[in-house]
Amino acid sequence: MEADEILLDVEDRMEKAVAKLKRDLIGIRTGRANPGLVDSVRVNLYGSPTPLKQAATIACPEANQIVIKPFDVGTLKEIEKAIINSDLGYTPNNDGRVVRINIPPLSTQVRQKMVTRIKELCEEAKIAIRNVRRDGNKNADQSERSKVFSEDVCKQTQDEIQKLTKKYEDEANELAKKREADVMES
Repeated sequence: MEADEILLDVEDRMEKAVAKLKRDLIGIRTGRANPGLVDSVRVNLYGSPTPLKQAATIACPEANQIVIKPFDVGTLKEIEKAIINSDLGYTPNNDGRVVRINIPPLSTQVRQKMVTRIKELCEEAKIAIRNVRRDGNKNADQSERSKVFSEDVCKQTQDEIQKLTKKYEDEANELAKKREADVMES
């Protein structure tokens, strides 16, 4: 593998690790309602599990309420059932046209648990980034051993990989810090 190929692969995989962290953090609840809270819900429509956002419009008209308006009113019961069966712990209210979910305020203890979960997710992302670094360094060493490039190029490539690692770990830390601040604010 050429040095540029190794660096592109490493950067691409590190970006994917940070993108996964972003998706995971969206699902973590703050003190406010957020359409991302129900992103993981799958509705059994016409025999196949369908993401909720493909079956309905999701909005947050108030800070503590999510309103789900199905594209087909006939799917209202299935949407309600999917929310009840999900592990979110919300109780939906069906008024015949829309499903409303009232989000209770968070206690300090629950907020602390969420901050702990955010830190776990951040650490998982950093571990993934470090694994990518290890793979990139291994590829660089193999390329040097097979005489694809010199020892200097190998060292340069590994230095660049370390810079990318630092950049993406810092980005993961920053995302986690922002989400922690969102969770802890009242």
